[in-house]
Amino acid sequence: MRKVSKGNFGYIESSRKFAIARTIIALLICLAIFLTGLIIYHSNKSAFSIIAALGCLPAGLSAVNMIMYLRAHPCSKEAYDMIERHRQGLLIRYDLEMTSYEENYGIAAATVLDKNVCCFTEDKALDINNCEKHIRNQIAQSGYTDYTVKVFKDLNAFCKRLDQLEQIRSAKNIDPVAIEDSWVPGTVETCALVLLSISL
Repeated sequence: MRKVSKGNFGYIESSRKFAIARTIIALLICLAIFLTGLIIYHSNKSAFSIIAALGCLPAGLSAVNMIMYLRAHPCSKEAYDMIERHRQGLLIRYDLEMTSYEENYGIAAATVLDKNVCCFTEDKALDINNCEKHIRNQIAQSGYTDYTVKVFKDLNAFCKRLDQLEQIRSAKNIDPVAIEDSWVPGTVETCALVLLSISL
């Protein structure tokens, strides 16, 4: 089972599998410790029970994490294939599940170029206005103000926008991939990295 890096296509599916496996293993370890104490002492009043109970804390956290990934909205293979045909020199981040106190926003794909944040969602129930406001507020905290944020539910419209952004990228000779690769840890995150950091 190969772990997919955050922002790459397949990240949510990969993280789901790891979260499920981790949670099952953690619960089995807790159960094994408890049963060991029960077999040895014929009672649940032993140090083994305390250790098993304490082990339930990380197991519970893992279960919560697993539920978050199970509820997340990954990018479909069909959408991915179409987006890849239009990306050209653009940097595309996939499988971004953005979390907030009020709700979660499932972003299948996103790109940032020249003060434009362009996203695509396959979540039909997603409130576009709230999502755009959330992204705008989050990137503003890192100093990225006056950015245009647009979330599309129509894949064709999103791909058309990618074509337009590619024209801008080519005309201005911008290399967004090189910009991301040259980022130095400890410095202010790029706008594209902010999108990753506010995602699950």
